[in-house]
Amino acid sequence: MVRRILREVKQYTFASIITPVSMIIEVIMELSIPYLMASIIDKGVNVGDMTQILKVGGLMVGAAVIGLIGGLMGGRFGAKASAGLAKNLRESMYNHIQTFSFSNIDKFSTSGLVTRLTTDVTNIQNAYQMILRIAVRAPLSMIVALIMAFTINSRIASIYLIALVFLAIVGTIIIISATGTFNKAFPKYDELNESIQENVSAIRVVKAYVREEQEINKLHAATKAIYDIFVKAEKKISIHWPIMSITIYSCIIIISWMGAKMIVGSELTTGELTSLLAYCMSILMSMMMLMMIFVMISMSIASMKRVSEVLEEEPDIVNPEDPVMELNDGSITFKNVSFSYHKEGGEPILRNINLDIKSGETIGIMGATGSAKSSLVNLISRLYDVTDGEMIVGGHNVKEYDLEALRNQVAVVLQKNVLFSGSIFENLRWGNEEATDEECYEACRLACADDFIRSFPDGYETHIEQGGTNVSGGQKQRLCIARALLKKPKILILDDSTSAVDTATDARIRKAFREAIPGTTKLIIAQRISSIQDADRIIVLDDSEISAFDTHENLLANNEIYKEVYESQTGGSRDFDETEVG
Repeated sequence: MVRRILREVKQYTFASIITPVSMIIEVIMELSIPYLMASIIDKGVNVGDMTQILKVGGLMVGAAVIGLIGGLMGGRFGAKASAGLAKNLRESMYNHIQTFSFSNIDKFSTSGLVTRLTTDVTNIQNAYQMILRIAVRAPLSMIVALIMAFTINSRIASIYLIALVFLAIVGTIIIISATGTFNKAFPKYDELNESIQENVSAIRVVKAYVREEQEINKLHAATKAIYDIFVKAEKKISIHWPIMSITIYSCIIIISWMGAKMIVGSELTTGELTSLLAYCMSILMSMMMLMMIFVMISMSIASMKRVSEVLEEEPDIVNPEDPVMELNDGSITFKNVSFSYHKEGGEPILRNINLDIKSGETIGIMGATGSAKSSLVNLISRLYDVTDGEMIVGGHNVKEYDLEALRNQVAVVLQKNVLFSGSIFENLRWGNEEATDEECYEACRLACADDFIRSFPDGYETHIEQGGTNVSGGQKQRLCIARALLKKPKILILDDSTSAVDTATDARIRKAFREAIPGTTKLIIAQRISSIQDADRIIVLDDSEISAFDTHENLLANNEIYKEVYESQTGGSRDFDETEVG
């Protein structure tokens, strides 16, 4: 796990090496000053030797300047290394997420991925900077200070050891207790992000149903949960500070008392006592910094595990060796296909699907809500892999294709239409980056979007807000259809993507498809019979299986499910809860 995270240091390795080297220089210079100060007092001030004072004073100034330079370099390069690690981690995670199949993404919630990319990486960044700087400085400072103290007087220096052992035991107990509490906070961040994301993306629904107060209460509960966890953890850690203070001041009192007696007995000089007091503060403050580092590292371990989970997740769907790079045509064949979202022991949502669709056909797909219509078409572009059976497109198993080549030839207008912030032109060119203005106009004419686009003051340069909030549902659907058409695909899938347009516009779109792209295989999922009745054939899904696959006329004559839906939509049957009036 740690090795995987450190692999992302990459081009910041030099900064990661310079930082601890700079901290070593700072510590050595800083801890040489008390030793030089003792020399000034004993050999300069006490005997009135101005030359000694100036000489040693100059050395102290030089040591301070070199230490300052070391500290500045440590801060600069430490910030560069830690920020660089965070940048690389975010980029690697984001790039790796792009390789995930839908099943991989389903494993991590959207809010969970956001937390990992933000909060968790920030925790790792802070911990890495502290490790490079404080984790080098604190123990080195402690060790050097102890050596210097024992060099001056071993009896007094022994007091430091007793204090260190005591503080180490207390600190370890506190950190172990606090770490378990801190680790509970990160799943709560996922819940917080989920609450915020849902509210912001669905703000219109929230306001339409006057749910502001309930959403505020929901967010309050999420923030309160995180607050309670951190307060509980900080309470445990806060116990350490008064214990540390008591220990430090007790050491100073004991050293001062022992030192005074030893000065009187000529066993210790005034300068040496001054140095010992300075080393006492340095040793115990270093111990305090180490405790802080351990807390930060403990918090970051949980974050490292969460980040590593994303980085080490193996995509379920990958390119084969020597992949097929071109689809011959838009033919589609399902051979005994079954599919389950849960590979091991999951209930199949599609069972024994056998279909043979010719290139250029228009195929309607209908079925009750939850009948796996979207799941069926997702298998064609290999957004999911079949659990059993064989999925063949253009004469080859989809697993033989290069993923990019396959998906470039299978355009999907998903049930949930998504537009991105930017101009209409920029959104359209998601379908084809090289598309000319004229090609964009033509795609929009086919999708019946050209008229409303030109009615905007800025036309095709009109800015689309994030999520397409400044266009209607029907306009958004037509823009997404135009975007798909720009790919010039061999297979076009419309997943209930004309549900927000009126029947007349729907009919014009279908007419344009028949005339302009006759060679493209078109699969249209729809709830309205009118949207698919003129299709070459229609698939009727029921209870995870194909109930029928035939023309509109034959289905009306032979399939009860299709006939019942048709009559309910055309007024040929009575509503179930309709009562007779006698």
